[in-house]
Amino acid sequence: MAKTELSNKTETKTEVEDSSSLKGTLTSVFLLGLFLVITWVGVYSLFLSRF
Repeated sequence: MAKTELSNKTETKTEVEDSSSLKGTLTSVFLLGLFLVITWVGVYSLFLSRF
């Protein structure tokens, strides 16, 4: 009978990632979001000024 993978109990260690590596990602996402908001506000104000 074939052995299933569940029957092989091997210990696997999971490494905990450092949370400081995500600070750059969070900063990038905030900057991108800020850029999008500023762009939309600029386009909307341009739209309103045309009338």
